[in-house]
Amino acid sequence: MRSPNFFAVACRAPNGEIVVETESVEKTWIGRQKWLKLPLLRGSLALLDTIALGIKAMRFATNVQVDPTKQPGGTVVKEVTKKEKRIQDAAVGGTMVVSLGFGIFIFQLLPNLIAQPLEQLNVGSTGINLVTEVIKVVFFLGYIWGIGHLPDIKEVFKYHGAEHKAINALEANEPQTIESVGNQTRLHPRCGTSFAIVVLMVSFIIFTFVPRYPLGQVFGVFGNAFIRFLLELCILPLISGIAYEIIRAAGKFRHTTFVNTLLYPGLMSQYLTTREPEEKHLEVAIRSLDAVLVAEAEAEAARNAA
Repeated sequence: MRSPNFFAVACRAPNGEIVVETESVEKTWIGRQKWLKLPLLRGSLALLDTIALGIKAMRFATNVQVDPTKQPGGTVVKEVTKKEKRIQDAAVGGTMVVSLGFGIFIFQLLPNLIAQPLEQLNVGSTGINLVTEVIKVVFFLGYIWGIGHLPDIKEVFKYHGAEHKAINALEANEPQTIESVGNQTRLHPRCGTSFAIVVLMVSFIIFTFVPRYPLGQVFGVFGNAFIRFLLELCILPLISGIAYEIIRAAGKFRHTTFVNTLLYPGLMSQYLTTREPEEKHLEVAIRSLDAVLVAEAEAEAARNAA
């Protein structure tokens, strides 16, 4: 869970205990960059922030799972050495980097490589762009649908659904209890899935009409596709910024018909990335949300006392 000034990670240890860690967002380098919080730049900040906090969360979860004091039934586990912790941290960071590279290849470069040969059939620049964007949408939705059938990912998606339910209960001024949170919808307009869908929608509109050959058709099929890929990477931060502002506005006006209609595709896509959580998932989500709320309240009290 992330609040304006804090983020918290809750993780269920092998012995069933829920372990929570809370940290100030300002401790991260990204969190200290005030200029990244300006409108249209906040989208890039959100992406970088998600990656940074994701690495921290994965590292924390890994440490909890191998903690000798958190094993079931007093099971004795060899204590992890500093060297092994560094290796684990490197593995987590490497996984995130490889995943990011894989995502860029699959959802940006590969669609351009597939669509680019259409130039040999005398298909115009706009037509090739349109085909490229359709392929991106199909790849993204197909990927989410595919991984959603993996047992471990299903568990992750249940925690995702529990996170949404907890936040929806908070915003509805409902108590953070299992029953109250469980009765909420697992959809939320500020979800990262909705953000990704809005990015795809904005990209579809902008990239379709951005000239495909800024340097001319002089590099061959592969070269032209790669130049287009680099051009899209340069424009992507602007698109992320626009999409993020749309999502922020949606959160403020989530109960209006116009906003619900506009963001309907993003909300429906959350049925792919969330599952109905069980009580154990709701418990973890509630503990994480409570942690950031307590941290915010303590910080506010400290500011008022100063």
